[in-house]
Amino acid sequence: MTNIPADLKYTEEHEWVKIIDGNTIRFGITDYAQDALGDIVFVDLPKVGAAIEAGSPCGEVESTKSVSEIYAPVAGKISSVNSVAETNPETLNTDPYGNGWLADVTVDDASAVTSSLLDAAGYKAVIGE
Repeated sequence: MTNIPADLKYTEEHEWVKIIDGNTIRFGITDYAQDALGDIVFVDLPKVGAAIEAGSPCGEVESTKSVSEIYAPVAGKISSVNSVAETNPETLNTDPYGNGWLADVTVDDASAVTSSLLDAAGYKAVIGE
């Protein structure tokens, strides 16, 4: 059974989103995504200060099976990236919702930009659980 925390929001492209505060969200890839990818060996994250658009590619995750794009879950500006994920990409496999986060994004209103994302039940429906 896939781990899908109820307190997060999700995209159909298998990213999770957590509101850090009123203007910051954190995102990463879901447990389902890391399991489908297999052993993750490389992560290419967006640069701090980069503007990202919701649904557009903003990085890559490379596994022993394939290379997959990371899609921005929201529009905003990258305020920080997880250097642990870059230097120890296997962290995405072992702790996708904790130490395996990818980036923080500054937005105008975190609750407004996440309102269009899926809740845990909606994401379960997407992955067929």
